[in-house]
Amino acid sequence: MYSVTNPATGELVEEIPNATAEQVEDAIGRVRRAYPGWRDVPVTDRAKIVLRAGELFAERSAELTAVMTLEMGKRVSEGRGEIGVVADIFDYYGTHGPDLLADEPLTIKGGHAVIAKEPIGALLGVMPWNFPCYQVARFVAPNLVLGNTILLKHASICPRSAAAIEDILREAGVPEDVYVNTFASSKQVPGILADPRIQGVSLTGSEQAGVSVAAEAGRNLKRCVLELGGSDPLIVLDTADLDETVRATATARMRNCGQSCNAPKRMIVLDDIYEEYVEKLTARVADHYVPGDPADPATTLPPLASISAADEVAGQVRKAVAQGATLRTGGERVHPGAYLEATVLTDVTPDMDAYYEEIFGPVVLVFRARTEDDAVAIANDSPFGLGASVFGTDPGRMRRVAGRIESGMVYLNRAGGSQADLPFGGIKRSGMGRELGAAGIEEFMNKKSIRL
Repeated sequence: MYSVTNPATGELVEEIPNATAEQVEDAIGRVRRAYPGWRDVPVTDRAKIVLRAGELFAERSAELTAVMTLEMGKRVSEGRGEIGVVADIFDYYGTHGPDLLADEPLTIKGGHAVIAKEPIGALLGVMPWNFPCYQVARFVAPNLVLGNTILLKHASICPRSAAAIEDILREAGVPEDVYVNTFASSKQVPGILADPRIQGVSLTGSEQAGVSVAAEAGRNLKRCVLELGGSDPLIVLDTADLDETVRATATARMRNCGQSCNAPKRMIVLDDIYEEYVEKLTARVADHYVPGDPADPATTLPPLASISAADEVAGQVRKAVAQGATLRTGGERVHPGAYLEATVLTDVTPDMDAYYEEIFGPVVLVFRARTEDDAVAIANDSPFGLGASVFGTDPGRMRRVAGRIESGMVYLNRAGGSQADLPFGGIKRSGMGRELGAAGIEEFMNKKSIRL
């Protein structure tokens, strides 16, 4: 079942049956049959529809935020911020899409050629719950402009977000069968991928889900983009304002109740400021992040997306402490609902599970580094490689350190985040492919060589 459960109270609000096999079959047929007609719509017309969708998302910000708050506990201010980014993404591809899709001329031996940038067909999107609108936007906006059609399977706890997105796209002018929402189950995804009418898949989710989808895509020779987990390092080399550095890094970690793939999860602090940083960070986390109703604008710490998620993160904290980590503050479940106290852990070592795993909740791990080389070594000692951050006062030094970090993205004197014109994606166990920016429209593109 798809279900809406208020994570602040644990109350079941609504249940929606999974799609039947016949409904899934019908949805696949619809997006495949719609493809030739959508492909042949002039790109400028497709771009106008995408621009209109961005306007509608902005107009319905309050409505969409309320849905996300109910479904997965998102704070009001963060919901509005998410919809702002969604509108920017649709605006970016609606504005720049035609130029990004223009033929690319080539001068070759013996003559000339062009690279024609064309769609490839019907695509499957498998989306997560932590950013119910943003994650969909960064897959859907570029591919609608490109001319692909989309079958969208959202997370099972976000059926109202899924339905609202489909309604907005329909009102913007996306033809009925060009974008189809399906309440398919996870068990139906392999069958959809195996269907020859589907040409590719984009998944944002867990490492385990990515492995499964990548294997199925490989067996069926389908293109795939995977944005998976992350355990992003944030290196603090030095600071001219420690209080501001603590505020900025804590804010970045606690965004979305710690449920952001590219949030900084491992703070790596040089030895000479480590003790003071830990002291100030612990005080801020303990005093500032207080559990409350996510619908209340004053709330600083909302619930996690589900009770099972809160229990899982609390279990990871307990295991880390049992294995020798130091609990500086927090770590306890707060009932009712899916609340967990904001938490700081130190003295985490490579023989502990927490050193290498992703903790997807309001938990900060702080590591001491003796030198710059030591900090880089700790940062790279991870199976993940999504994002990273470097804080400091010397731009040249920060840029040098950024060049040594193994990740798809690095931010200097800021932590994580996303914007429409900046490519987003990782390496290692954090996935493959890129979304957003000029690179984001190329993943499901046929770059056709035409010899003139």
